[in-house]
Amino acid sequence: MKSFKSLFVFLIVLSYLGCTTEDRDTNFVDQILAPANVSAVFSITQDNTGLVTIAPNGEGAVSFEVYYGDEPNHFDVVSVGQTLSNIYPEGVYTVTIVAIGINGLKTTVTRELTVSFLAPENLVVTIEPVQGDVFSINVSATADLEAYFEVYFGDVIDETPVMFMEGETITHTYSDVGDYVVRVIAYSGGSETTEYTETITIVNPIVLPITFEDATVNYAFTDFGNVASSVVTNPDMSGGNTSAMVGRSNKPVGAEVWGGTFLQLDDPIDFSTLNNLKVNVWSPVSGITVKLKLENATNGSISAEVDVTNTVANAWETLTFDFSSSDLSQEYHKIVLFFDFGNPGNGNMYYFDDINLSTPVASTSNIVGTWKMASEPGSLKVGPSPGSGEWWSIDAAGVTARACYFNDTFIFTADGAFNNNLGAQTWIEGWQGGGDNCGTPVGPYNGSIPATYTYNTSTNSVTVNGTGAYIGIPKANNAGELPNVAVPNSITYDVTFLDVNTMVVGIEAGSGVFWTYKLVRDTTPTTPIHGIWKMASEPGSLKVGPSPGSGDWWSIDAAGVTARACYFNDTYIFGTDGSFKNVLGTQSWIEGWQGGGDACGTPVAPHNGLSAYTFNYNQAAGTITVNGTGSYIGLPKANNAGELPNVAVPSSITYNVTFIDSNTISVGIESGSGVFWTYKLIRI
Repeated sequence: MKSFKSLFVFLIVLSYLGCTTEDRDTNFVDQILAPANVSAVFSITQDNTGLVTIAPNGEGAVSFEVYYGDEPNHFDVVSVGQTLSNIYPEGVYTVTIVAIGINGLKTTVTRELTVSFLAPENLVVTIEPVQGDVFSINVSATADLEAYFEVYFGDVIDETPVMFMEGETITHTYSDVGDYVVRVIAYSGGSETTEYTETITIVNPIVLPITFEDATVNYAFTDFGNVASSVVTNPDMSGGNTSAMVGRSNKPVGAEVWGGTFLQLDDPIDFSTLNNLKVNVWSPVSGITVKLKLENATNGSISAEVDVTNTVANAWETLTFDFSSSDLSQEYHKIVLFFDFGNPGNGNMYYFDDINLSTPVASTSNIVGTWKMASEPGSLKVGPSPGSGEWWSIDAAGVTARACYFNDTFIFTADGAFNNNLGAQTWIEGWQGGGDNCGTPVGPYNGSIPATYTYNTSTNSVTVNGTGAYIGIPKANNAGELPNVAVPNSITYDVTFLDVNTMVVGIEAGSGVFWTYKLVRDTTPTTPIHGIWKMASEPGSLKVGPSPGSGDWWSIDAAGVTARACYFNDTYIFGTDGSFKNVLGTQSWIEGWQGGGDACGTPVAPHNGLSAYTFNYNQAAGTITVNGTGSYIGLPKANNAGELPNVAVPSSITYNVTFIDSNTISVGIESGSGVFWTYKLIRI
């Protein structure tokens, strides 16, 4: 074998010498680090001879110098994988191990060796679970007069022990739950040893999600009211649930109306990010009440419950239970299920599976409404992964400084319209020509262009369509960050609902740059006028005559509605904060007095909707006043003094408002004396 090794090394040397100069690049050697994790294992014969075997080891080492510590300069050199032996008298020695790397770099460590012919004393063994791994334990030990330790973990027949030294920790992973006897033996140089044994229990705790698929978990149901529950084979592995194992509750004839079952979690439910629980349910009948109740582990008076009615019979259905209105500051360990609550048992079998935290029920209606950024630290952040704020996260001081930004609203209407309502001031960054402070909104990100949105409940994503439309901050889009990329005409975001009034919106801005926004629904008390309105696209929606509501002099017909499509797309936004906006987009109907040709054209100041306005709604009087030069409803020319350009541009206009229904209003104004304009508007 030695001759073979020598020949092998010789061939390598010849190969190297045969290389060209260009092939002899040895710079890689300079990049090699010194050996690491250098140590040694001592084993001593138990015959009072003091014969010790030393096995050095280390990462990146090619050889070792081992100084025995019994005499000055008494050492030997061994290769990786070899051992050496030395006879010691009783005593304590410092053994030095020098690990040598391929480039000659060295790492030196010392280890204490105790040679005693007496049994080890004061043996202390520490056995601890591995954090985050219920099947693994760490074992370490200390003792006096010991040379080394061996540990048996008790899960293998004819087990080979693991040898370790004082100061080392041995990790072991069990393959199954159960009780195991761990045995640690301390050795010295004599025939006597010292042992320690401890029985440990490996338990796989019950935690969310509950899938009933793990055979190592003890799904210990606690039944009441004559209900009987167990884990069984899935009777219907199709549709919404193809898993093998599920829970089953039998509610026999005579079972109590309140009969049910519960599982107790080992850890309380973490409601810090999600406020809903979902359960996959199979029932032989539809229309039953499924109650999900949560209870504290020790105090049954601390509880919360939600009822959901199932809609499917003889098939799997996912039911979502919204606990967002419950006191989630409490700890809940028990998950209690009641099937057909309120009715006595009739012998039906109910199946359930996949109990887990969940977002609210996916529905387009979830997103409809007015939203704004949550005024709290961390609501706006960026990092290298979804939801991360490692690179930057807004703090309390930033929330205060950007108050003008946290007042911005993002409006989603039921018919798919979207609008950024920024008011007179928002946060303007340097790339927009601002100084990273509050300022006048800058186009196209000023909410002046009509936009739409689509909400995909399957992918939990929302896309806003329209140049300048955005959620969160304007610079972040799917291609990257402005001004480094082109202004997009649509942006898609990921959406997660924490509850019906809170959502987290995320976007990867380019590659590996993840912005996250936390938005809350604007729950400011509203009046009937709040929302987004536009002219009804129908004949007679715009008219004028000698009396209120009259169209004797002129009324728009079907051809006029078609010709003025650019006008019927204009919107009027009444914000819950008292703000008002004319959103005209790039085109509106421009009359001759504005310099137009009674045709679609670019909006003309001051009636171009680029200023921020306010409104006052007097519900008792049935009037609404829009404030700000250039603000208007219906037509810009009609105001209380008369019609432009025959009168001065007013700073406010008051209209009469009549609700036809909750989503339709008739707005009227007397323009001067005896000239009555009437507009029919619909909510979008």
